[in-house]
Amino acid sequence: MMYTVVWRPFAERTLIELWTDTEDRQLVTGAANTIDSLLRSDPLDVGESRSDDSRFLYVAPLAVYYDVFPQDRRVAVWAIWRHPM
Repeated sequence: MMYTVVWRPFAERTLIELWTDTEDRQLVTGAANTIDSLLRSDPLDVGESRSDDSRFLYVAPLAVYYDVFPQDRRVAVWAIWRHPM
């Protein structure tokens, strides 16, 4: 069963800014789509756990913080940034 991925308004606005400000929009779009896909399929098996229920996921060139709510089959992405790795 799939999870529903919800992007919090701050994360959504930041993703738009990252996409707008980059010269390689295809790379940012691809990373964002991969993040969405990974979080929809099994968010607890990707990324790394952080404090409380928060997790971190890196898909070049982006990274996100997200929370997983297994009982609701929901994921909330609350921060995204361009990661320098």
